[in-house]
Amino acid sequence: MSLKHPTAKSFSYAFSGLRLAFKNEPNLRIHTLIGIIALLVGLILNLNTTELAILVLTISFVILLELLNTTLEAIVDLASPKIKPTAKLAKDVAAAAVLISAIVSVVIGALLFLPKII
Repeated sequence: MSLKHPTAKSFSYAFSGLRLAFKNEPNLRIHTLIGIIALLVGLILNLNTTELAILVLTISFVILLELLNTTLEAIVDLASPKIKPTAKLAKDVAAAAVLISAIVSVVIGALLFLPKII
């Protein structure tokens, strides 16, 4: 596979994708805001480097799944403009993946924060 675009142009496409996702996806904005708040709380609670790394990875995981969910929804809408059971299945399962990652992130946050608070 050859490069069709210079690396700098590829970065511009990636940043454009982020801008579009933030503009069009309220859940992505919510997850990002909660992630920033969690990072600030982690810094206030003086989490160590390992704990902060776990927190950053957890936040990133949720945001990445939200981006993938957005991508999958766009592809499904393009491929199947009419409502079909298989299209609904794909979209609902992708949304479930985001939900599970968000629940797991709350559990990880509790494991990291509660010992420092108590």
